[in-house]
Amino acid sequence: MFNNKHKKLTDLAQAFLTPTNSTHRQYEALRAFFVDQLPSREAARRFGYSTGSFRVLAHQFRQDPHRPFFLPPAKGPHQAPKSDPWRQKIIQARKQNLSIYDISRLLQEQGHRLSPVSIAHILKEEGFARLPRRADEERPEHPRPETAPPADARLLDLSPRQFRTQFGGLFLFVPYLSAVPWERILEQSQFPGTQQIPAAHAMRSLLGLKLYGSARHSHVMSEVFDPGLALFAGLNCIPKRSFLTEYSCRIDPACYPKLMHRWFDAARELGLPRGESFDLDFHTIPFHGEDALLQKHYVSKRSRRQKGLLAFVAQDADTHVFCYGNAQVRKETQNDEVKHFAQYWKERTSHWPHELIFDSKLTTYANLSWLNDQGIDFITLRRRSADMVAEALAWPDSVWRRISLENISRLYREPRIVDQRIELKGYQGPIRQLIITDLGHEEPTFLLTNQLRRSAPKLIGRYARRMIIENNIQDGIDFFHMDALSSAVPMKVDCDLQLTLIASSLYRLLGVQIGQGYDRAKSRTLFRDFVDATAAVDLSAEAITVRFQKRAHNPLLLNGGFDKKQVKVPWLDNRPLRLIFG
Repeated sequence: MFNNKHKKLTDLAQAFLTPTNSTHRQYEALRAFFVDQLPSREAARRFGYSTGSFRVLAHQFRQDPHRPFFLPPAKGPHQAPKSDPWRQKIIQARKQNLSIYDISRLLQEQGHRLSPVSIAHILKEEGFARLPRRADEERPEHPRPETAPPADARLLDLSPRQFRTQFGGLFLFVPYLSAVPWERILEQSQFPGTQQIPAAHAMRSLLGLKLYGSARHSHVMSEVFDPGLALFAGLNCIPKRSFLTEYSCRIDPACYPKLMHRWFDAARELGLPRGESFDLDFHTIPFHGEDALLQKHYVSKRSRRQKGLLAFVAQDADTHVFCYGNAQVRKETQNDEVKHFAQYWKERTSHWPHELIFDSKLTTYANLSWLNDQGIDFITLRRRSADMVAEALAWPDSVWRRISLENISRLYREPRIVDQRIELKGYQGPIRQLIITDLGHEEPTFLLTNQLRRSAPKLIGRYARRMIIENNIQDGIDFFHMDALSSAVPMKVDCDLQLTLIASSLYRLLGVQIGQGYDRAKSRTLFRDFVDATAAVDLSAEAITVRFQKRAHNPLLLNGGFDKKQVKVPWLDNRPLRLIFG
């Protein structure tokens, strides 16, 4: 009899020991810790908390030990009360064919703030369906943005007139675009176009926004009335955001490699310098939507992995120009991107790139062996394991030697190194490994290179600029707003990446012509000092004159000869362009 009674009590006790809501669970966890003296880690595990979360919970309880338990969480009402005096006004307004935003605006004018979401909940409770899309004349009268005319190249007005534009700096790039067969390049690359907006005009519109650092193409809506931006594109009015988004979706992905190859040759004809060392890196363009068939990649800016598109970029280490890009990278093929770039460079220049610099996650040891077979120098990080780090830290001081880095602006200029020749699985022959400490990192750095005779200080000094390299790549990506996209359509990202390559080359051509140290300046600096300038435009039958306002950096443009060139602009009826600096 006693056993049966004890069993019943045990079954009833489960109702107390099994939490059914969050406050009950907190109570049992805190009681196990403070009363039963259970270790915090065990109490957290038993009741489903992480160690850190339970530590915070215990801290909050110590601050307020008299807090009540077994109360449901305080939440707001899920529906507005039927007696709400504003409910009838909302219903009457909907019967007048007003949207939730119109109703919210009407209530605010009567002294009551209610969000459109709350109004939508009330209307759903009352059984109202969503309104169909209405024409402008069906909407209530209230101030709204003015509508610009449709963009049409056939309606371009070049009659004599004068106007001011805030996009005056774009005309600094017109001489470069006039010197290349822009229309033929896009035609041979099979870019789509119409009689209303040909491919060359559509891409110039997108390129103008990219050159001016517009974060998103949708921001063009605030600039549709600027005649200078439209004149740069060769249109009567700049296309709207709906067209720009739709146009990038119409481009076949196979067109982008063709455009990249032809622009590479055109930039070389313009005199764009080419270096011998290249910095390679992956950049994740995050996607913030749902249900996208995208892979997860590491986003360094957020220090986490999330869905996004992985883009591979190659930057000239000497000129800081993006010379190659691919936004169609998948995890299963990302290790071969270094080979694709090397083959691309060999195809365009008839020789392999001299030196490639990249981090440990870019490729495999087998591909490093392939680079070595082609005579391409490389420097890369090696992925270090815990055993490798422990072994290196256990070595006596006599194994290490201290070196001095030259021409490096950093605090840690005298690191200690161990210079070795090792063998790696998948790599044919010996490879050089440099283990470095005292570089400002907690753990040793492992460098791999096939440059067996180059001095250790020069190798480390070259890779010590890796932080600067990554900053330069990130600066270019930030300024040209590659990661401002949040689209699941790869073609949009491809289009943005190719525009970034073209804009990067144009900015570098601008910096080279200006000189005075601007040949190595960041694009953001060139934009601030020269491109971000208003101007007065004078259209006449003889020429197009762009007169810039007086600025501190105008003498550098005069010294670069920008005022002496008079180029004929093909898409503006071959009229000469004259630049005058106040």
